[in-house]
Amino acid sequence: MRRKVAQIGLDCHRTFSNATARDGDGRVLWRERLEHADRPVLAGQLQRWPAGTPVLLEATFGWGWMSDELAQAELEPHLVSSKKVAAWRDARGIAKSNRTDADLLSELEMNRRWWEVWLAPVEVRDQREWMRYRMTLVALCAGVKNRIHAVLHRHGIVSQESDLFGVSGRQFLKALVAPGDATLRDSARAVLSGYLRLLDQLRGQIAAVTRELRRQLQRHPAAARLRSLPGIAWILAYTIVAEVGRIERFPSAKHLASYSLLVPRSYDSGDDDGSDPKGRHVGHAGRRTLKWAWIVAAHGAVKSGGRFRAIFDRHSDGGKKNRGRSYIAVAHELCRVAYALWKQDRNWSEQAPERPGRRPAQRSGPRRRLQEKQVEEPGRKERKRQRQPYRTRPGTGQPDHPMVAAATRTS
Repeated sequence: MRRKVAQIGLDCHRTFSNATARDGDGRVLWRERLEHADRPVLAGQLQRWPAGTPVLLEATFGWGWMSDELAQAELEPHLVSSKKVAAWRDARGIAKSNRTDADLLSELEMNRRWWEVWLAPVEVRDQREWMRYRMTLVALCAGVKNRIHAVLHRHGIVSQESDLFGVSGRQFLKALVAPGDATLRDSARAVLSGYLRLLDQLRGQIAAVTRELRRQLQRHPAAARLRSLPGIAWILAYTIVAEVGRIERFPSAKHLASYSLLVPRSYDSGDDDGSDPKGRHVGHAGRRTLKWAWIVAAHGAVKSGGRFRAIFDRHSDGGKKNRGRSYIAVAHELCRVAYALWKQDRNWSEQAPERPGRRPAQRSGPRRRLQEKQVEEPGRKERKRQRQPYRTRPGTGQPDHPMVAAATRTS
């Protein structure tokens, strides 16, 4: 019976999974429960499934390790959009349960993959792991800085430094935690000293992770192309590379912009009255981290001037209104340009490239050689200036001269 399996639906949870197998006619062949605690036993259960069988699992939290286990067992994992499957279940009026979810996943048709989402390979998931780790460290570092500010505020200590965590600011904090200083009580001094040690530890880890990201990014072919754009440095380039993954999976720049949550959408119905769409906003089904990266890059691109500054000024009336939407417009243009640079493997240039088939600015051929000869001959230069300029008919290239001389009316 197991040799007749056409596809398997796998409802994956944190500690267990439910599997439902169907044949080519859609009949349920068997159901099985998989426990995640004992990984060798789990691998043995997956080895008993027919090799090469498509296994459909939802793109929920923790799908990566399960897809690796399925691939190691010579199975064919496919990711299913949780949102689409939930809407399909609600449209059919089916109550949600673990067994029902596995049955629904096993019913999806393989010839029409409206439900499928991209399954990121291992190397892309590793890049995202490093990126999220650095983002977590930066968030923790910001939290510790806020705690230090709170300690000073609770005890009425005002710092005159513009950057409390710069060179002079750290000297000010170091003086506060010195043993002989009586500005703070012992409890506050101990708490502030602990926060400073924790901040140094976090900064050291962030520096180590940043070096690792730069080392990985130097081997990526699209890194130099992205960093040639204004506003994009090492960290933003790594974030974009990790979130995009494979540029080939996007048919056009519009798809990448939609995936980056930079495309405005509106929900309207009825007759068009000519007014602006109601409820227009950017999408919400995509990569929020990628949207953040493009918008941060847009701020830097606007400061650098040039084309992106012109786009910002046009949408914001010189920065007077709609600044947030204007930055989104710049981020959208950055996304489109980055897609072209990535696909064509070229760097950004403020000057537009030459169009194919464009004629050179100077004339060539016998006429040019004749003009050069006339310029070289003595006495012809002045007569050439007196001649009428050479004109052609628009769109024909033929000489434009009157057939009959214009008559001058005299009275």
